[in-house]
This record gives sequence, C-alpha cells and structure tokens, in this order.
Amino acid sequence: MDEITAQELKARLSHSSRIQLVDVREPEEFEICNLGGELIPLGDLPKQSARVRRDIPVVVICHHGFRSAQAINYLTQRLGYENLLNLKGGIHAWATQVDPSMAQY
Repeated sequence: MDEITAQELKARLSHSSRIQLVDVREPEEFEICNLGGELIPLGDLPKQSARVRRDIPVVVICHHGFRSAQAINYLTQRLGYENLLNLKGGIHAWATQVDPSMAQY
C-alpha cells in the first residue's frame, strides 16, 4: 500500500489541486477537525465508492491511518482502484507535524 506523509501531502496540496481527499472517519470526528474533501465513513464506503475518483491521486484519511488502510484494501482488492494513498499517521500526524493549531482528539 502506498503512503504519503503529512509533510508530503502539504507540499502536494500547495502545488496542485488535482488530488482528492477522502476522509473515512465518522461525522462526529470530521466535525472536530478535517482537511476538507469527501467524508465517506468507512461503513458507508461500499455504498458510496463511486464518489472516489479513479482519474487523479486520492489520499484516504482517518484518525491514525488504520481505517484508511482498511478502506484502501477494500477499494483496491474488491474494486480495482490503483490511485490511492494512505495518509501515514492520519489526521493526528497532520495536527502534530503540519498544523499544531488543529484540534486533536
């Protein structure tokens, strides 16, 4: 599984808008802190997988990187996606390494 660090994601976001962010946490978690993008809770992914693009890089985000890894495994093994990146350390890594002002939980 391909991963991207918080610092690498920050650099890519500042240089390109051709990236999709998919957050697989629950709505309550998304309200606390998020990077924007599409909120598709992990449990809803089978029904909403069509919202995940295939034509540009997609970074999958959760709290620490475990649920996003599950989402990527599902999307690659079941649906043949090949353009997915796991945010290493999740939103927590972003908050501690890139944006210390971001709320943490």
